[in-house]
Amino acid sequence: MDSIKNIYRIGRGPSSSHTMAPMRAAQMFLEKSGRHASRYEVELYGSLASTGKGHLTDVAILDVLSPVAPSEIIWHPDTNLPMHPNGMIFKAYDGDGNVAVSWTVYSTGGGALADDTWDERRTENIYEMDWIGDIYRWCSNTGCSYWEYVEQHEDKDIWDYLFEAWKKMQEVVHRGLDTEGVIPGGLGLRRKAGEYHIKAVGYSNAVRGRGLVYSYALAVSEENACGGEVVTAPTCGSSGVLPAVLFHLKRSRDFSDKKILHAMATAGLFGNVVRTNASVSGAAVGCQGEVGVACAMAAAAASQLFGGTPSQIEYAAEMGLEHHLGLTCDPVGGLVQIPCIERNAFAAARALDANTYSNFSDGRHRVSFDDVVDVMQQTGKDLPSLYKETSQGGLAKRLV
Repeated sequence: MDSIKNIYRIGRGPSSSHTMAPMRAAQMFLEKSGRHASRYEVELYGSLASTGKGHLTDVAILDVLSPVAPSEIIWHPDTNLPMHPNGMIFKAYDGDGNVAVSWTVYSTGGGALADDTWDERRTENIYEMDWIGDIYRWCSNTGCSYWEYVEQHEDKDIWDYLFEAWKKMQEVVHRGLDTEGVIPGGLGLRRKAGEYHIKAVGYSNAVRGRGLVYSYALAVSEENACGGEVVTAPTCGSSGVLPAVLFHLKRSRDFSDKKILHAMATAGLFGNVVRTNASVSGAAVGCQGEVGVACAMAAAAASQLFGGTPSQIEYAAEMGLEHHLGLTCDPVGGLVQIPCIERNAFAAARALDANTYSNFSDGRHRVSFDDVVDVMQQTGKDLPSLYKETSQGGLAKRLV
C-alpha cells in the first residue's frame, strides 16, 4: 500500500476522476510527446465520455494541450477500454499527419492514473500491511493507534503535508460559506451553504450542530461543483464530507490542529485500504466508493478525536461504509451537483452518528471493515453500468 498522500490531493473540481486526473494525464502526455506535435487528439471512452462535458473533462484537457497545438476531443460513450471505464487515448500527430506518439491511460479514481505497465495506486509500497484487520492486530499488540502506524511508515514530511491539506480544507469551507449565486451547468441550482449556516445559528444546540455540519459540507461541495480548488478525501465528488466533520469538531470542541492531523492520518489510512483493495472510483463501483468511503473516513476521524479505541474506530468506519453499500452514481446532466452535493451533507451527518454509535459500544461487532470493503467491490462489479457515473440511469434519467 502506498502513501496516504494520494488520498489527499489538492486540485481543481468538479471530479478527481474526470477533471483532475485527465488534466494531469494531458500534462504528462505533453512531456511524452516532446511538445513538438502539429496537433493533438484525445479519445475519451466509457464513463469519461458519458459525463465528460458535465465534469469539464474536455475543458481540463484542452486547457493543457490547446496552448501548445490545435487539439480535438473525440467521444466514445458506448465503448469501454479493457482496464477501466475511465479510458483515454492521447495521440500526437507530426507535420505529415502521422501519429508520432500514442498513449492509452486510465483514470482509476481519486485523481490516480494507470496504464498497461504502471499504476499510481501501487507505485510505492511503504506499508507492509494493507488490510485494516492486520493493522488492528498490530495496534492491539503494540498499544499504538492507527495514526501512529501511519507515522511509522510515511516520510517525515507527512505532518507538513497533512497540515497543508487541512489548511486548504478550511479555506474551501470559508470560501464556500461566503459565496452566493447559481452553480454553473444549466440546472439552475443555487448555492445553499451560506443560507444553511445562517439558519443553523438560530436553532438550539442539537439542531444547530447538525445544521452547521450541513452548511460546511455544502460549502465545500458547492465550491467543487463550480470547479474550485478542493482536497480529495478520497475524491472531489466526496470532498465535502471529511472537511465538514473536522471543521465542525474543531470549532465546537476546540480540538487542536495536532489532533486534527492525527485524525486525518487515521482517516487516510482507512481510505487508502479501500483504494488499494477495491476502488474509490464512481465509474468502477458507484457512489459507495466515493461518498461511502468519505463517510467511513470521517467516521474514523471523529472516533479518533473522541478517544475511540482501535476497535471503536474500526467499527465507526465500518458503519460509515456499510450503510452506503449499493449507492449508485447517477449525476444529473453529468454534473457533480444532483444528488452529489446533498449526499456529502448527509454523509457528514451519518459519519458523526457512526462515531456516536460506536462509542456507545465496546467496539465488538460481527462485520469487519475489511468484509465491507470486499462486499463493496463485489457490489460495484454487480451494479449495471447505468448506475456507475454514466448518467444513463437512476436520478440522472428520471430528472432529465
